[in-house]
Amino acid sequence: MQNFRGASSALNRRHFIAASALALSSPAFALPDQPVRVIVGYPAGGGTDLQARLLGRQLSPLLGVPVVIDNRAGAGTMIAANELARSAPDGHTLMYTPVSTIAQLPHTMLAVKYEASRDFTPVAQCALGPTVLVLQKSVPASSFAEMVAYAKQHPGKLNYASQGIGTSAHVFGQMLARQAGIDIVHVPYKGASEAAKDFVAGRVHLQFASSSAAEALARSGQVRLLGVVAPRRSALFPELPTMSELGIHGMDLDTSIGLLGPARMPASVVARIAQAARTVMAMPQVQEEFRAGGVDPQWAGPAAFTETIRRADADWVRLLAAIDYRKQ
Repeated sequence: MQNFRGASSALNRRHFIAASALALSSPAFALPDQPVRVIVGYPAGGGTDLQARLLGRQLSPLLGVPVVIDNRAGAGTMIAANELARSAPDGHTLMYTPVSTIAQLPHTMLAVKYEASRDFTPVAQCALGPTVLVLQKSVPASSFAEMVAYAKQHPGKLNYASQGIGTSAHVFGQMLARQAGIDIVHVPYKGASEAAKDFVAGRVHLQFASSSAAEALARSGQVRLLGVVAPRRSALFPELPTMSELGIHGMDLDTSIGLLGPARMPASVVARIAQAARTVMAMPQVQEEFRAGGVDPQWAGPAAFTETIRRADADWVRLLAAIDYRKQ
């Protein structure tokens, strides 16, 4: 699997199954005796970081080497993605991240120079987690409609948090403001944990949060969950309507989370890591902890994950064109 563009044709399902079996049975395809580094584009302690650490602990004995987590927070995960793109494609540097890291940021941030089709190798999807629209309870509104009405009555009073300019939460906030006809102020943060602190304290009013962050915020008792960014209602939050149901259209995106490598990773190495991740994601304890953290454990192999990223890239192009978004 030389890169993202050629992966669908180069590594079909039959090839993957055969390569997986060979990779796991032959010592010739064992990783060299040095740690595997998993980069996370968020600070320690957030949902994505905790998922990566759980995954890493279980991957280590399967791969036969230590797995260490390397937090490279900032710039909406661009710093982490750049680090991955510069790494050697030998299987010793991976990134655990939402797909938006590579499918969306190249279309929204001028500083992003990497391309999904050129600079990364999809290895395995591990989970799905819808983005959730969350409202601080200090806002006198108990529903989406009441929040919109309040915002219209008080233009510029409500603000919304994101993990940085050009991130999905920033774009979703712009879409919400545009389609609902409200004036809300963008407040960028470096990561979900910082945003969550201000959110719980009442300094931030709205947030398009990851499902894991929304789950943690809900436990604080200080927020209301209003809706999900997803093509259909989520099993994690079955009572929440989609944004389309709430009248905000174009936000029907699945949020896939998984492992990426640098471009030009050998297919045998990709298959070995993907199969190990499949074993981990089938463990009942891992599934339970992922669900408790607000994400749905859903493994998919390299070919399927590649197609997911291709669709996400196309979806973001369509979505950004609909709101006339300009790179920032």
